[in-house]
Amino acid sequence: MTPESSGTIVEAGSFRCTNCDFVLTLDSSGPLATCPACGGALFERSSLFTTSIEAAGGPASAGSDTERMRRVTSVRAALERPGDYVCYEEQGEMRVVPLAGAWTRIGRSLSADIHLEDQTVSRRHAMIVREGDTIRALDDRSMNGLFLNGERIESATLSDGDELLIGRYRLLLVSVRGVAGEEHETAPPTAGAA
Repeated sequence: MTPESSGTIVEAGSFRCTNCDFVLTLDSSGPLATCPACGGALFERSSLFTTSIEAAGGPASAGSDTERMRRVTSVRAALERPGDYVCYEEQGEMRVVPLAGAWTRIGRSLSADIHLEDQTVSRRHAMIVREGDTIRALDDRSMNGLFLNGERIESATLSDGDELLIGRYRLLLVSVRGVAGEEHETAPPTAGAA
């Protein structure tokens, strides 16, 4: 497969940057832009229906588990209240969102509980559902898929430290346990932790 250069007119679809593996999705035919992540100019076609992050062009290095656990430990140290949280980096700042309700909607829609503004994220991309002590992630018919720790999923149970890949965003589940009965119910979202 021949790489496409930025500026080339291409059909709609997904393209993987050959430099940093960022996936750019075009909704209609048009010129291919430079990579928004690294400024790269060469892209390869990327399938929307791959089964792992490596196949889709996302980074999945041997050190990723160590790095993920380092980030989880860092976020956990900054949290003061027991509960379950989703953490992700945006514009160089760590965002921390408590999972306070039964449903947490994630997507590009302004009505999403976790709003991720990027072309690689569907308007209704995924949901996190809490049922008692169980937390599940569900793909909400997204275009680019939902990945849990490197594997594409439709639905899966989450554990502390798990990583969800939604478009270019990496979301971490952090569970902080305290004394029984201390878990938060409706804590407001916090930003800038860690």
